[in-house]
Amino acid sequence: MKFAVLGGGMVGSCYTQALLQQGHVLVGLCDLQPSNQISTTVQEAGAQIHNAPGAWLSDADVVLSAVFGTVAHEIFRASLGHLKRGTLYVDMTTADPLEMKACAALARETQVDFVDVAITGAVNLGGAKTPLLLAGEQAQAVQELYAPFGGSVRVVGSNPGEAASLKLLRSIFTKGMEALAVECLGTAEAMGLREQLYVVLEDIDQTPLRSLMESMVQTHIPHSGRRRNEVIEAQHQIKAQGLLPIVSQGVEAMFAATAQAQATHPYSGTSITDALHWLNNRVLASK
Repeated sequence: MKFAVLGGGMVGSCYTQALLQQGHVLVGLCDLQPSNQISTTVQEAGAQIHNAPGAWLSDADVVLSAVFGTVAHEIFRASLGHLKRGTLYVDMTTADPLEMKACAALARETQVDFVDVAITGAVNLGGAKTPLLLAGEQAQAVQELYAPFGGSVRVVGSNPGEAASLKLLRSIFTKGMEALAVECLGTAEAMGLREQLYVVLEDIDQTPLRSLMESMVQTHIPHSGRRRNEVIEAQHQIKAQGLLPIVSQGVEAMFAATAQAQATHPYSGTSITDALHWLNNRVLASK
């Protein structure tokens, strides 16, 4: 395939090289301040570097967008008039899911195929093998294009924006766990109990993640008051080590809000769906 790349940073450079190694033909790359490395790659491929989307994009079968998420919509609009019918536009940016949906709507009007690709790992570590989530009517075509790179490439939906949304949902969990790990292990280290803590936490490894999360949510409501007190005690322990319980303060606020809601609107559900609906309406709903 003939492909073009918008953005010559880490992601753009990585996948430019990966596609070239698979025998695809680069028609051009757009970047205002290309690095020496990507400049050399483009030159060796017999292509040119451009400072803006333009008529040069009309030669591409696939256009890979790897610009900053804040300008992804703008760059797509600037490119759209230069894309031929049936062009596969692969958005690998960190744009807002709603903007992905807006771009997809514009693409359908001009018969361009828009696919949302969410990167769920560190490209600087995994390179072209970094796990990807794909969403769009032509997501399978992108999956087939990227499969030879050797990484996990999973189609998660037919509507652009779904991959970006799932990435952000994943981030709520992983970044929250990361922050808790910092606070928990930092306190354990200060107390000289880090190795013993790993042993105490081993039982968690024995429970499948889905079962663990759903159990936590369902038991959270009836036990929120008691568990809030445990969180308060845990904060005292953190402070005793001269550390700040940054994450635990938010955890305490969550349990307090649930306990208050439970006191005024007692929960009577029996399923994970019931629990989530009650929590969304009684605790998490914006006022």
